[in-house]
Amino acid sequence: MLTSVALHWKVPVALGILVVTGLLGILLWRALLRWLAPPAQNREQQATAMATVIKFLMMLAALGGIAAASRWAVFPAAWLGGIDKALVAALIGTLTWFLAKLCVRLLVHFVSRSNQTAAPIAGVVQNTVRISILVLGTLVILGTLGISITPLLTTVGIGGLAVALGLQDTLANLFAGVQIAIAGNIRVGDYVRLQSTEEGYVDDIRWRATRIRTLLNNCVIIPNSSLAHSIVTNFHLPARDLAVVVEVGVHYTSDLERVERVTNEVAHDIMANAVGGVPEFSPYVRFHGFAASSIDFSVYLRAREFADTIVVRHAFIKSLARRFTEEGIVIPFPIRAINLDQERNAQPLMPGNQASQASAGS
Repeated sequence: MLTSVALHWKVPVALGILVVTGLLGILLWRALLRWLAPPAQNREQQATAMATVIKFLMMLAALGGIAAASRWAVFPAAWLGGIDKALVAALIGTLTWFLAKLCVRLLVHFVSRSNQTAAPIAGVVQNTVRISILVLGTLVILGTLGISITPLLTTVGIGGLAVALGLQDTLANLFAGVQIAIAGNIRVGDYVRLQSTEEGYVDDIRWRATRIRTLLNNCVIIPNSSLAHSIVTNFHLPARDLAVVVEVGVHYTSDLERVERVTNEVAHDIMANAVGGVPEFSPYVRFHGFAASSIDFSVYLRAREFADTIVVRHAFIKSLARRFTEEGIVIPFPIRAINLDQERNAQPLMPGNQASQASAGS
């Protein structure tokens, strides 16, 4: 009779504890969202971080509720040890999941804080950190459940050798991706050009391939091993701003001092007002050649990054052409001079004349 009464009041109490725990988790969630409202500039990142913390707290609350309910409910004695082990394993799994998320976020935070211009961390590095922590947590869970780890590690080691032989290309891409990410010569967000003429912004460096987004908003997938063996030009190293060189030619009758002055005025105006220009840079002109129909020179401008070179070059050519027209400076068409007198006086060599010239020469 006493046991029956205990069952009648302990089961509702256990269910009540689960309900109360769930309500407390929901209330805590809403309170944290109101208290830690993220600022507008970092709203998305902080909202994601807050969602991770809230999920972790809710998991802990759920585990706590289950543990408390199991103490009030009536279970066979043989079940209690298994329930306790399952709860401990779930707790370790929850802590491992949260620790993996936390370590990746701390890594990203400290890298960006140490250098404000640092590029985002490649996905292959984040995944390596995350997987390493998850593997360690899994081994701890197996040890907690009483499963021997040594035979498992031996089996995994032997199987790993067989897998490595069959996945040589995949492992080559994996290690090449880690090497590229650690070396820092190619970073996420950099604009690069490969020896095979592909170019664009590096979107991510993953375990198998690197994804590059072109200026036409297309995606180019390059295996990491191919990228590691390719000659790559990085337009964001050592700095993002880069030179913009525009080739110009003027007529031979032009006053070169006046040409240089007018061109410099236009170039300084573009640097100060054009989108993507570098106002603190002082552009300059250098004459470098006498061409067939013009005197050629180069104008050296500067853009904030590679994509801005198109805008800066576009604005400068338009302004310079308009200003040259106003100043009467001529950009000549290609010129060919034909000497008609020389062509008229030239006599074709006849076979007899060739023979006489050959005998005279001998």
